[in-house]
Amino acid sequence: MSMIRDLRAAVRPRPSPRKDSGSYDTTRDPGTPSAVVDCAVYRDGARVQTRTPLTPQEAMRQVRRDGGFVWIGLHEPTEDEFAGIAGEFGLHPLAVEDAVQAHQRPKLERYDDSLFTVFKTIHYVEHDRLTATSEIVETGEVMCFTGRDFFITVRHGGQGSLRALRHRLQDDPELLAKGPSAVLHAIADHVVDGYIAVADAVQDDIDEVETEVFSPGRKGTPRGTDAGQIYQLKREVLEFKRAVSPLLRPMQLLSERPMRLIDPDIQKYFRDVADHLARVQEQVLGFDELLNSILQANLAQASVAQNEDMRKITSWAAIIAVPTMVCGVYGMNFEHMPELHARYGYPVVMGITVGLCLSIHRILKRNGWL
Repeated sequence: MSMIRDLRAAVRPRPSPRKDSGSYDTTRDPGTPSAVVDCAVYRDGARVQTRTPLTPQEAMRQVRRDGGFVWIGLHEPTEDEFAGIAGEFGLHPLAVEDAVQAHQRPKLERYDDSLFTVFKTIHYVEHDRLTATSEIVETGEVMCFTGRDFFITVRHGGQGSLRALRHRLQDDPELLAKGPSAVLHAIADHVVDGYIAVADAVQDDIDEVETEVFSPGRKGTPRGTDAGQIYQLKREVLEFKRAVSPLLRPMQLLSERPMRLIDPDIQKYFRDVADHLARVQEQVLGFDELLNSILQANLAQASVAQNEDMRKITSWAAIIAVPTMVCGVYGMNFEHMPELHARYGYPVVMGITVGLCLSIHRILKRNGWL
């Protein structure tokens, strides 16, 4: 149990994405070439210190000579920049193509000497007020090559930096001594914990929209909201769903099937990641269904409001029809009309007209039309 607690503490991200938007680091180390953010050799759970930054080729030569494993982090490499590393570590061409082009769905692919894993990272975008064009979530990608003595991460997007995670792992030599599979688990757990934080933030937005839709407006009737806001939020939830749902099967495979490149002591911890991921998936599916219901309710409220307006218009038209009819009768201009010469004809007709209008108004108001 103590090992589980240590493992969770080492890989769990400290800040919430709602508060720490500045922690997403896209800078590259000026001391490393091209797209390489960091390159280091780890032996017995500790980072091997060098006087100058290592190139991937130098790091691999050290590992083959003295043991350990190399962890290389890259940010949006070009095909030419990645070609040398792919050749040095014998990466499969199909996986290399996916890593360079990005825009991949979460997946796990097994090759002869490596595992290729794709994670979608999610960042919650802070906003003062939800609008029909608000961006709620921002996505990125982290692609991982796991080998016997190497671990390579290829990151795409302006968020999801792994620098803080690398430092936390370096503070836990016992865990890092498990090799590349420990790093793979740490990244998976880091990504899924980010999903949990974003799901909580999205829940707040949905609660706000739900309150706005069903809160009383004039005369106690629901005031509704702009359907564009609900639809935009639904689109962002769909983007979230595309990141979460496809990842569940790879996490189940990593937790259930023995794999040559995954340390048996680490494999059991993937079950915890899969469990948390399943919970997030249930939340996201619930968000989708709830937004469908909110959108339908909002549209129904708009229809009810339109019907209410039509009833009022129809009621006033019925009231105005009475004087219109009387005026129409007197406007026929026939010479022999008995009412034209009556002394009290005008006040009697006007009184009857007003009385009829007031009676109709009372009846319609009593029935809820006015």
